[in-house]
Amino acid sequence: MTTEHTVTAKRHRYWDEFTAPDHTWRIDHRTKQPRRPPGEDLAALRSGLGRPVMDSPKMWPFYSCEVNDVLALRDEVSDEQKAEHAALTLYGLHQQSQSKPMHRRGVKLGEALRALRRSGKFSEEALDTRVAQLANATSVSALLVHLRGLITQLRSVGQPLDYNHLMADVQAWHYADRRPQVRLKWAIGYQAWKDQAPTD
Repeated sequence: MTTEHTVTAKRHRYWDEFTAPDHTWRIDHRTKQPRRPPGEDLAALRSGLGRPVMDSPKMWPFYSCEVNDVLALRDEVSDEQKAEHAALTLYGLHQQSQSKPMHRRGVKLGEALRALRRSGKFSEEALDTRVAQLANATSVSALLVHLRGLITQLRSVGQPLDYNHLMADVQAWHYADRRPQVRLKWAIGYQAWKDQAPTD
């Protein structure tokens, strides 16, 4: 069991390689064409869904977290590596068959789920229940099961999400004392729909 309790300095993640600051695809300066993540990359990322970190060799080239030498000597991985693995697999699921980037800086999970609720594609009551189940998850594995279902719904309406924020949330979920702050952040983003005045 580790005592790791901090989110390390922000690094360049896979999803950042393709998304420009204006939320469009980055342009390949040689071809002048948009740079999209290759389908085989996304398939490799999805191969890790439901599997432990490092368990899918296809994913090995996509990890950017540095290996913790102390943990490696004990054949362990850091909570940051576990969180990056989760975020990569979910990104691979989210970006599949999408024409625009599904990573969008600044769009935190609560805000993305609020947009999903407003889309009208799913029952508001059912979505509220799924979001509550997510927030009440008592383990990281349970959290990821609920996230996978919600990410699939976000993909169905083309709603992007900030994967750097999501990775930080998953990493924080490893520590029971940090979960209330994550829940608060999600609640503020998701419940903001209640602030909208009713329309006639």
